[in-house]
Amino acid sequence: MYDQNLYADRSKAERFFGRLKEARGCATRYEKNATSFPATAHILAALNWLR
Repeated sequence: MYDQNLYADRSKAERFFGRLKEARGCATRYEKNATSFPATAHILAALNWLR
């Protein structure tokens, strides 16, 4: 038997990172410097949250 809540949370996390990887700039890490890469990740996370 498995914990349904834990499985649901894991599924949400996997789908979230899958959506982040769909963004080519984030997946290939075009933004190399220390400020613009996290900024890109935050923008993508916000867009994902709005979805």
